[in-house]
Amino acid sequence: MMPSVCCWTLLLALLAGQPAETSTAPPINLTVQCYCASYPNVTFCSWPQPADSQPVNYSASYMERHQPSVTKQCQLIPPNSSSSSSSSGHRQLWYCPLRELKLLTDYIINVTALYEGGSSSHFTSFMLEDIVKPDPPVDIKVSPHHPKKHLLEWSAPPTWTYLDIAPLKYYITYKWDHKGITKSVELGPLENTSMELDRLCPGRTYRFQVCAKELLGLGQRSHWSSPVTFTSPKKKD
Repeated sequence: MMPSVCCWTLLLALLAGQPAETSTAPPINLTVQCYCASYPNVTFCSWPQPADSQPVNYSASYMERHQPSVTKQCQLIPPNSSSSSSSSGHRQLWYCPLRELKLLTDYIINVTALYEGGSSSHFTSFMLEDIVKPDPPVDIKVSPHHPKKHLLEWSAPPTWTYLDIAPLKYYITYKWDHKGITKSVELGPLENTSMELDRLCPGRTYRFQVCAKELLGLGQRSHWSSPVTFTSPKKKD
């Protein structure tokens, strides 16, 4: 068997009495995660900025697994950019937007880190139907509705821009503390953005949250929304 190119390079360097060139920089290990919070519009793949101060440049491309000759380049969005996803919070993330992806298609994304002394490539594969994940619903509020009833309302995540093409379904959870024990109820799925509640105890404080999922079941549920606290009014004497 013929030696590899690397082996030939090392052998020639030894014969010439000179050391072979090697990279002194350790490879950068990236964790690339992909999700679609705006189906069918845009999918984002992201990875964290390295914690050290080493300058790094990136390039990213993606393709269909069965059409490797057709490669598309990503227009990268650096951390702290105004175009970065708001769901990143305080994490320093790079983003790669992937547009017009198709269902039932296996995709591969290649992210290459370029740094002084070397480079490293990172491959991730996914299918769109597995990574659909809406952002959490917003504007959750609870208000008295009728005697002994309350109205819970919320709005679809603003990033989910095609509700007419891909409606959402919703799940509700509410929790309360009773004698030092946290109890909870989960309801759903619902297609409406409101729900009437008739089992809240007067004077008790509840914490409400809502999450969303694509109506036909693509992908995953969103994270739960931020909790909203509501105290049911006490009965009047």
